[in-house]
Amino acid sequence: MPIVQVSIAEGRRPEQIRAMIREVTAAVAGTLGAPVPTIRVLVTEVPLTHWGSGEQTLAESRAPGDRTAQSTSS
Repeated sequence: MPIVQVSIAEGRRPEQIRAMIREVTAAVAGTLGAPVPTIRVLVTEVPLTHWGSGEQTLAESRAPGDRTAQSTSS
């Protein structure tokens, strides 16, 4: 039973997360030959204040007027 764990910054719409689960499941089934019903995808949404990048949280880097916000990705 393959288990895939995905951590993402919070803020995605439920339908985006659902689409990601569907695509990840398809990729695992296609590459490993695992039966779809046995594949588990665990999605953890991390608050922007709990995700650091370049000594800043994502909340800080995405704040209005911050020049680094455009170069920071999650």
